[in-house]
Amino acid sequence: MKEDYYDILGIAKGATATQIKKAYRKKAIEFHPDKNPDDHKAEDMFKKAAEAYEVLGNEEKRAKYDRYGHQAFEGGGGFGGGGMNMDDIFSQFGDIFGGFGGGGGFSGFGGGQRRMKGSNLRIRVKLTLEEIANGADKKIKVKRKTLAKGTTYKTCSTCNGQGQVMRVTNTILGRMQTATTCNTCGGSGQMIDSKPADADADGMKASEETVSIKIPAGVVEGMQLKVSGKGNDAPGDGIPGDLLVLIEEQEHDTLKREGDNLHYDLYVSIPDAILGTSKEIDTVTGKVRIKVEEGTQSGKILRLRGKGIPSINGYGKGDLLVHVNVWTPKDLNKEQKEFFDRMVDNEHFEPKPQTEDKSFFDKVKDMFS
Repeated sequence: MKEDYYDILGIAKGATATQIKKAYRKKAIEFHPDKNPDDHKAEDMFKKAAEAYEVLGNEEKRAKYDRYGHQAFEGGGGFGGGGMNMDDIFSQFGDIFGGFGGGGGFSGFGGGQRRMKGSNLRIRVKLTLEEIANGADKKIKVKRKTLAKGTTYKTCSTCNGQGQVMRVTNTILGRMQTATTCNTCGGSGQMIDSKPADADADGMKASEETVSIKIPAGVVEGMQLKVSGKGNDAPGDGIPGDLLVLIEEQEHDTLKREGDNLHYDLYVSIPDAILGTSKEIDTVTGKVRIKVEEGTQSGKILRLRGKGIPSINGYGKGDLLVHVNVWTPKDLNKEQKEFFDRMVDNEHFEPKPQTEDKSFFDKVKDMFS
């Protein structure tokens, strides 16, 4: 089971934003790769701490995590559940370390030239309840920047391809040498040599591409999936950004979702409730016919196990809860009114709840059991 983000940073769930930032800085400095060369365990802890801070350090993401846990980011939320690289961490959180690691920026694994990463793209995908229940394969047209054909690069003349510029300053402690990211090439060690006329200043060109997205069953409204490498390209031999897919859930005509469970309101007539009947209802896998027993009371809940939404974590399926509502007619003709007038004092029409006829509060409790 995946570790709790609060436990990774060693903080309580009620921690403030300042406490979260302080805890992350402490962990990241402790397990920084420059302090722990060739230590794979330390590297893993460094990545876990960054992943935890990427979620808890963001108010919106933290709220989702507190509500749904890791499933809120399953399939690519945040850094994609651990599939992250050091460039992500250094580029997004480098400023949190102040002067640690030299010159206010990270040197990566021993400094020098680093590969740039392209910017991420974000899109929204609307899904029907049936698509959420069964999973879906979507093909989406995305406008992204790609490296224009004919673009070439040369070694940066400012840093001589190192990606960093060394500066020496005199202090009371002696001469101090620091390294900062090259402003000319942004740390890539390369600069444009030639490019087509229709390319931008970085040698990039906008184009439309059809991207295939596999949506797992059980996703939740607001969940974010990641398609690696389908964001904007990066200059030179950089790493493409990612495509972030935000899930939107379309409202169903008859089914209402509550977590992994579904709810359906079934209306039956008084004769059907008295004599019993069978009714066809909607499910996320098609229509099914259910039996309504004779003498069914209004408010009765019929539970169809396994007819709900699959758990995003693979822990089975929710249920479909059918709420039986006995429909009382408002307009009766003379003959119908006379019939019910004769039934007013009939013992069969007097309310006589049995132990199995649960109260409203018991029914609500059963819905969540």
